[in-house]
Amino acid sequence: MSEKVTLSYDGKSVELPVIVGSEGERGIDIARLRDQTGLITYDDGYRNTGSCTSDITFIDGEKGILRYRGYPIEELAEKSTFVEVAWLLIYGNLPDRQELKAFSDMFTEFQVLHEDMKHHFEGFPPNAHPMAILSSMINASGCFTRELTAPNDPTKFRRHSARLISQVRTIAAFAYRKSRGLPSVYPKPEYKYTENFLHMMFSMPYDDIALEPEAVAALDQIFLLHADHEQNCSTSTVRMVASSRANIFASAAAGVCALWGPLHGGANQAVLDMLTQIRSEGDDGSKFLEHVKSKEGGKRLMGFGHAVYRNYDPRAKIIKASCDKLLARLKKSDPLLDIALKLEETALKDSYFLERKLYPNVDFYSGIIMRALGIPTEMFTVMFAIGRMPGWIANFKEVMDDPKSRIYRPRQVYTGPTIRNYVPLEKRSAH
Repeated sequence: MSEKVTLSYDGKSVELPVIVGSEGERGIDIARLRDQTGLITYDDGYRNTGSCTSDITFIDGEKGILRYRGYPIEELAEKSTFVEVAWLLIYGNLPDRQELKAFSDMFTEFQVLHEDMKHHFEGFPPNAHPMAILSSMINASGCFTRELTAPNDPTKFRRHSARLISQVRTIAAFAYRKSRGLPSVYPKPEYKYTENFLHMMFSMPYDDIALEPEAVAALDQIFLLHADHEQNCSTSTVRMVASSRANIFASAAAGVCALWGPLHGGANQAVLDMLTQIRSEGDDGSKFLEHVKSKEGGKRLMGFGHAVYRNYDPRAKIIKASCDKLLARLKKSDPLLDIALKLEETALKDSYFLERKLYPNVDFYSGIIMRALGIPTEMFTVMFAIGRMPGWIANFKEVMDDPKSRIYRPRQVYTGPTIRNYVPLEKRSAH
């Protein structure tokens, strides 16, 4: 017998069904609430609202659990690759050897941009933010794919998704080179996904950069750890746009715009800015934490706490170990890492932060890794977008594949003026 919840209002009672997820999560189905009672629910920021059912990612914020399609993030980070995880997220299972090769071959096939797109890059000013270029050029790239202008064709999905995942790194690298006044570097078919991105970022037409295996592995893992994270702001945006039956490129471009915000994808840059500021003041982090606790000067501990996790972000543990390993192998010391370690050590022993469940999140260390790889801070959010692309595509696919899917259309509780009569201009008083 299915569970139900009884809601009583204005002398009447209605029964609402309870949806039970595969991990035991429960949600009240309010799809008919307004028809039955005249009420809607109010949930500012949607923190207690399930906007969809999804088979892609499971998070238990209290226990610090993250799984892609049932696979623990710890196992995937240790044993898998970003390309393999991209297939897993989009198609539901780990690929066999033939599927993985075909997927990788499509990345090679689509990695070069249409030459006419170079004129679009030239239209941006030198100081344009890479995220603005990225969202614009993803949309522009869709214009060069004729099938996207026709109604959605599921038979073309695999090629469109591979094109998008492949070209997002080319667009990102070209955007970076444009901002530095450097010539574009084309991808090479013999390089794998992350190798090619670093090649396009840092090689010169006359001199290829030496690709350190440790650097490639560290960036590949960053992409993997960011590949999906349930119904966050950008992923929800992608689903919202996809629900209108917009194409995959337009939906992904909307996700980039949502990710750009400093409260979402810009958090790792904010962490590095915080560490830089602490160092410039000659502090090891101790004084800064006291200011945070006393709320003096509006100081905030960036990279700690999360909208979902009330425990240690499992991605943070993985990326911290990678950060230590990378810096050791590259024989790089980073004073900002020393400050980060001090902040973490102190905060994890301090009742102020523990009582508020403020644990390190993935942003706390990812910026330091990217800094060690030579990636500038304005590109940090772009790295996030490259990694998140498979998750966005997987969510896009769920919306398109659902025969019951309807256009998303939230309600509101109106709080503006009640009815008023139009006043001619000559009779209006100054406000």
